[in-house]
Amino acid sequence: VGKPPVRRVAIFGGTHGNELSGVFLVKHWQENGAEIQRTGVEVKPFLTNPRAVKKCTRYIDCDLNRVFDPDNLGRTVVEDIPYEVRRAQEINHIFGPKGSDDAYDLIFDLHNTTSNMGGTLILENSRDDFTIHMFHYIKNALAPERCPVLLIEHPSLKYATTRSVAKHPVGKYEK
Repeated sequence: VGKPPVRRVAIFGGTHGNELSGVFLVKHWQENGAEIQRTGVEVKPFLTNPRAVKKCTRYIDCDLNRVFDPDNLGRTVVEDIPYEVRRAQEINHIFGPKGSDDAYDLIFDLHNTTSNMGGTLILENSRDDFTIHMFHYIKNALAPERCPVLLIEHPSLKYATTRSVAKHPVGKYEK
């Protein structure tokens, strides 16, 4: 079955404000995006949690990477709503809405980790043929360097991550 081509890609950095690799890359690409632009594809670098980045802390009120669920995305905006919930709604408005045909095709969410896992790709859905083929391409392009893929799929879990807004969510972790 033919699928529409990937036309809109976002690269997220700063989901956790103290994970600086993605922050530095996103800021670099916001200033000079020529190296990530491709004909026929819109690529948008985006700083997801600017307040946490400014404070160099994981988050302000709650973990942004856990609030992209229907309850939080549909929550009424009131004065005391947690900053990250309000930010999730803004991100969903820009790159989604989550689960819709209008959502961005692909979101790369760049993270750091303190565990000794090196550069690792995170896969949330083993039935996403596009993402599996993309991971295969990335792994071959990086060879002989190691690039493990961590499958975090769970049959009854609906992911509430920043990247889950896209049709094809990808997490990338670096040590």
